[in-house]
Amino acid sequence: MADRGRGPDYIVCGANTLAHRLVAELTELYEVSVVAIVPNRERDHAPQITKLLGRDSVIAVPTITEEVLKSADVATARGIALVDGDDQSNIHAALRAQALNPQIRVVLRMYNQRLGKHVERLLNNCAALSRSATAAPAFVNAALRRPNSVQVGGKSVSVEIGVDGEPADFLCTIADRIDKQDLTQMRLLPDAPGPAATWISGVTREPPIPIAGFTTPAISPDLSPAPITDAADPADSPLVPGTRAVLRFLDGVRPHTPSWFSRLRWRLVDLRRLLGATQLSRVFLGAFIAVLASFFTVWYLNQRFAWAVYDTLLDMAGAAQPDVFGQPSQTGGSWQRVAQVVSTFCGIMFIPAITAIMLDVIARGRAGIARQPSAGVRGHVVVFGLGNVGVRVATLIHQIGIPVVCIERDPTARGIAAVRGMELPVLTGEAPLEDQLRKARVHRCRAVLALTGDDAANLEAALEARALAPDVRVVLRLFDDDFATQVYRTFTNAASRSVSYLAAPAFAAALMGREVLGTLSVYRHVVLVAEFVADEESGLVGRTLHNIEVPGEVRVIAVRTRHARDYQWRPDHARRLEAGDTYVLLATRAGLGRHTSRVS
Repeated sequence: MADRGRGPDYIVCGANTLAHRLVAELTELYEVSVVAIVPNRERDHAPQITKLLGRDSVIAVPTITEEVLKSADVATARGIALVDGDDQSNIHAALRAQALNPQIRVVLRMYNQRLGKHVERLLNNCAALSRSATAAPAFVNAALRRPNSVQVGGKSVSVEIGVDGEPADFLCTIADRIDKQDLTQMRLLPDAPGPAATWISGVTREPPIPIAGFTTPAISPDLSPAPITDAADPADSPLVPGTRAVLRFLDGVRPHTPSWFSRLRWRLVDLRRLLGATQLSRVFLGAFIAVLASFFTVWYLNQRFAWAVYDTLLDMAGAAQPDVFGQPSQTGGSWQRVAQVVSTFCGIMFIPAITAIMLDVIARGRAGIARQPSAGVRGHVVVFGLGNVGVRVATLIHQIGIPVVCIERDPTARGIAAVRGMELPVLTGEAPLEDQLRKARVHRCRAVLALTGDDAANLEAALEARALAPDVRVVLRLFDDDFATQVYRTFTNAASRSVSYLAAPAFAAALMGREVLGTLSVYRHVVLVAEFVADEESGLVGRTLHNIEVPGEVRVIAVRTRHARDYQWRPDHARRLEAGDTYVLLATRAGLGRHTSRVS
């Protein structure tokens, strides 16, 4: 609970899931005082926030005004996070906060990222983050079975789970003792044997820098960490096959664009569907076969392919020139005349049908009607729910080159217009979910992502998809941790992610004034990749890299001098930091909080 006598360290405005996670991050992991401003004490996640902070540290007001900010002691606060409301209201609140405290650190949740960049330049000490943009890559990676990755100095580093031994480009062990049925036994950033041990061979650990209010894990004389459990069973060894997650470099991802033959096949299937009923389709199919036979006849009689194409197309359009009776013919004789007549009469059916299809497509485009999914689509991804997260995920998958089919029950959702602008097919309305999944060809897709803000609706979508396609990959957006654990135990070929759980570490780190490069997840556990610059005020200049590390919390994976362009990966941990050196940490949330307090 905040000490209201001296004012809070940070102010969090909002009562949504992100605000709840952010308050927990700041109070439990960074151990700072927080005041929350919520619209209503009884709605959304305000009760949970009140339970974390205490009633005296929660202010309930419908609108954030200058008087409200003064009552929250904004003049003495170190930072304020605005994670609820729309972009416009968040910008107004940020301007009021900096007018009262020009030095305050401001973190805004902004959906419009371009506008967010302008706001960052407008305000003195500001970071504008998008919750959906921060979390979307993790959903895409889970759906496509791609490892999570973070860009560090022009290279991508990723997590590989369930490895045996040391893969190529091995950097360090992120987690061991991984048991999918009991994720509580997982250890993050263990001081495990292997290459990590060779980094510290012969290095004498210097005494840790004291940090007020913090304690560090006990280190035995041989530099190994104090045991976490009493288990001595060999199965608990971090080197047991399939129980580790390691950090490694990730190769570039190639586009998954379907081949031209696949796209042509889809168009032919759609054309058949547009031609109408089954009986009429048979008539058109017969006419098409007749035209094809006529074309081959003309080609055979004249022995010229280009001429056969030219003659057949003109005949179908009704522009044929008949032979004159009594004059010598330059064509292939009677058989060619028969072929030309057949092409002309069949063209009478084709031209109106093609014209009707073109008019229907133009009318749908002008009316803003979403395109229906192709009946021949294969290997696509189905996105259920077109909120902020759903639109971001659909956009990322589309940019990779993988076909996407979207489902949104609310026909007025603004995400529909966004994906329609990318010409993605969308199914809308209150039709039974089973029917919509059938139309989305879920039995032929590679993954289904349920991304609404309702855990129950996402679970329903996953169950319906599994009923139609038992082996399909399912990724759910779930907030409740216990619910997600049960899903892992019950479902196979499934994954769950929480938007607030993925975004909260980045928002908390930005609020503390440090730049987090990205997050890496091992199931629902998150490890952050952060970049720091050593300076004299931090107290780290002259100390070894090994002294910065804390088993289970912090590990140094790269370092760069102020004059170098590229990072040195897996550096010598006996090396001492110099002023201006940049180093990259792999850290848990608690470890990042402790390290941030150390260097602040």
